[in-house]
Amino acid sequence: MRARLNDDIKAAMKAGEKRRLATLRLITAAIKDRDLSAHVDEQGEPTGRDKISDQDILALLQKMIKQRRESIEIYRKGGRDELADQEVEEIAVIEGYLPRQMNEEEMTRAVTGAVKELNAKGLKDMGRVMAALKERFTGTMDFGKASAILKEALK
Repeated sequence: MRARLNDDIKAAMKAGEKRRLATLRLITAAIKDRDLSAHVDEQGEPTGRDKISDQDILALLQKMIKQRRESIEIYRKGGRDELADQEVEEIAVIEGYLPRQMNEEEMTRAVTGAVKELNAKGLKDMGRVMAALKERFTGTMDFGKASAILKEALK
């Protein structure tokens, strides 16, 4: 993932793709920030890790997309369509690094399978099921939608 990002940065520079280049630099900066955070835990003790995993990178990319979708909504309400369009372009670049996203039917199957596997009975088990889903499907599942499907399944 990191090598691909670096190669794509070089290609964007050569092609003069300013928006793509800026977005790729934002991604690499966020990854480097997380890499630095991985060196120590919450108590300031060394963790022995020098980089975050590819799964952590996928979670980071999903978070970046979620932030941009929220910004788009705010910009559209404020009449700042040019900024909203910029966010849409950034989302398209970031999504290029995520695996294919699950559709509604696939998410429903995954959620119901996890509910059965973990023998979840009610909303009190929601955290446990969501943790299992995040462990298995980071990068491929929209957890906001999965949460809504899970709530329905646990009612």
